Amino acid sequence: NAPGMGPYGETINRGVDFVLGCRDQQGILMNPGGGQMYSHNIATLMLSEVSGMVDPARQQLIDQVLPKAVGVTLAAQKVPKNESQQGGWRYQPGSTDSDMSLSGWAFMALRSAKNSGAPVPREAIDAGLRFIKRCVTDDGGCGYTPGAVASLQLTGAELLCMELSGEHRSPMTLKAGAYIRKNYAGGTGYRYYANYYLAQGMHQLGEQEWETFAPQLYKDILGAQLPDGSWRALGGSDDVYGANYRTS
Repeated sequence: NAPGMGPYGETINRGVDFVLGCRDQQGILMNPGGGQMYSHNIATLMLSEVSGMVDPARQQLIDQVLPKAVGVTLAAQKVPKNESQQGGWRYQPGSTDSDMSLSGWAFMALRSAKNSGAPVPREAIDAGLRFIKRCVTDDGGCGYTPGAVASLQLTGAELLCMELSGEHRSPMTLKAGAYIRKNYAGGTGYRYYANYYLAQGMHQLGEQEWETFAPQLYKDILGAQLPDGSWRALGGSDDVYGANYRTS
């Protein structure tokens, strides 16, 4: 299904309309509440992905909203920070620190926007890559902030961001792939969040790394689906955010 096409085309259109209606005067896309830049960057990524797929009226509105949204993300990256935090993003547009989880979403939003023709400067991508690399640990994983212990989900985010930005099968991405294959069976408190990034990152890495990882991924995901089509909780945030979060 695509916007306006297929049995769920209008459902997708309503989702696009809802997100377009969540902007403020600064161009931030969000619902009221905390974690502004999570909402903003995930919504920016979505609008960038559907740009070019919608009807002319919606496209005209996306063409107005998306450049402002990308501008918010680029401006947030340029907020003065200490050296270890430069190039990344955090919860608010004016945050003076960074974390890998938020930075992964911002990075993906910018990468998607660049693919759809937005003027995203290469220096913004390079600055984001430098922050990501500062979060990489000696064992090939990636931590929440520079110097933090590695986690499976953030290693997936690191791998995907680097693979999509000219670092395909570099020594660092190959080491991340090895970390993921070694630690995947041990699980994580954020299993669905992890699988979102791991599936894409390992698929981009490709070759034998993907061939050996994919059967584990399929078994994990398919084994957790319930008879009604939804996905069951596997612990951590999976319990908190509900079946729609897990299933999507």
